Amino acid sequence: MTNLNERNVYFGPDALKKYFNPDCQPPLPLVELPEHLNPYYGDGVRIYAKMMTMHPANNVKAMPAMNMLESSVVPGKTDTIIEYSSGSTVISMSMIARVMHGIHDTRAFLSNKTSEAKLRLMQFFGLKLTLFGGPSQPEPYDDRGGIQRACRMALDSDSILNPNQYENDNNWKSHIRWTGPQIYKQIPEINVLCVGMGTSGTMTGLGTYFKETKPSVLRLGVCTAPGDRVPGPRSFALMKPVEFPWKSAVDVIEEVNSPDSFSLSLDLCRGGIVCGPSSGFNLKGLFQMLGKRKIAGTLPELAGPDGSIHCVFLCCDLPYQYIGEYFQKLDSDKFHPIQNAGLAKVDLYRYDESWERSPIVLFTHFYDVPAVLSQSLLSDIKLRPQCCVLDLRTAADFALWCLPGSVNIPLHSLDSHTQKPFSDPKVLEAQWLELETMFHDSSVVTSKLTTHHLLVICYNGDTARVATSVLRAKGAAADSIRGGYQALKDHGLWGNSGVELVEEKKSVTATTTELFVSTN
Repeated sequence: MTNLNERNVYFGPDALKKYFNPDCQPPLPLVELPEHLNPYYGDGVRIYAKMMTMHPANNVKAMPAMNMLESSVVPGKTDTIIEYSSGSTVISMSMIARVMHGIHDTRAFLSNKTSEAKLRLMQFFGLKLTLFGGPSQPEPYDDRGGIQRACRMALDSDSILNPNQYENDNNWKSHIRWTGPQIYKQIPEINVLCVGMGTSGTMTGLGTYFKETKPSVLRLGVCTAPGDRVPGPRSFALMKPVEFPWKSAVDVIEEVNSPDSFSLSLDLCRGGIVCGPSSGFNLKGLFQMLGKRKIAGTLPELAGPDGSIHCVFLCCDLPYQYIGEYFQKLDSDKFHPIQNAGLAKVDLYRYDESWERSPIVLFTHFYDVPAVLSQSLLSDIKLRPQCCVLDLRTAADFALWCLPGSVNIPLHSLDSHTQKPFSDPKVLEAQWLELETMFHDSSVVTSKLTTHHLLVICYNGDTARVATSVLRAKGAAADSIRGGYQALKDHGLWGNSGVELVEEKKSVTATTTELFVSTN
């Protein structure tokens, strides 16, 4: 293992290639768990997370992908990579193929039972996807599955490469080349190595390396409990067809269920070790083995010359693509409830500060002001053509005072005593639902409202702001008065003139709610 880049900086035209190449990087971090994450700390057990997630590809499969492509790509001939993979391996391949070999066509064959989040993730990284039915983890030599389909395609074309992680020895040898030497250099005191078993490449490589380098290390392999599933690892029964020499690379097998895996992963993430469920899976397997030895009284046998038991487990990938599964696998008390959760289904449209207008907009955009004004300013102004003022207050308040030519559309969820919607989530929810229902018929909006420039007014401006958001989402040109009628009052527009407007209301209100209901 060559490592001269202590500053962890990558220069020049090959900077990205160096960034991905383990020979040009400092070792990936090895982090000891604090006592609150290590229930065996008092027994002299020290536990370290090997952060394979810190490679640029963010997962343990980057090492095998690098090694397999390096030995298999034929420059000038290989232009397509095909691999059967549920995610991490083929995503790593796609990045490494681009960066290291200039190959942009990477195709993933995978189970039709793969989660939508993982499918989207692979699409995000530019992979071409083909789904296959049958078992989610097919046997490598089953002619009916996608693994053998990828092999046949590569045999039929010199330009197609199928690295085939299930049979390619450069898969597991990558960990002899890089991962094992990194761990041993970082902690030569290591006594226990814990690795999850999927294709078994990681276990085979690391187990083989430590068998040769430090035979005293206990090599613990972790499989999924029968009938259960954790992303990545396999059950012990599914290990039988795997032809890598994994049996000679492992000393002890533990089986772990998915709830424990996700729960420990969650604890690690919240404790500062950000990692996915297979990492919690590995740690749980280590805990189980340590617990059994403690009960049997054989735990001290693992200790090294310093009296401590130094254990390393691998953190294999990140949690983000599995977020939905955490909520499926774990009890709700693992997560704080969302306050005001009802708002997640309402108030769904955008806002824009430019849609909230000051009262001056009355005289610059919506009303014509005569050259000669009477003492009562608002009794003289006339609503401009193609403009409409919507008043959301109660009918009683509208009858007492309103803007000339305005239309009253009273909301059941609004009166002069109603809390502001942005200070009371229940009010916002009720008002948005009522407004959404009121304006749900887009044909009405298109035929009537989109032909007018709308100004929406309420008591204090906030309900009108919500209405403007709904109307804008449905294609209407709508604004609201910031501060509502209270702002008009503060600007001196609501006072003595209101008495005259009560008398003039019937003659100046030319438009009615018929604008909105005539087509219903």
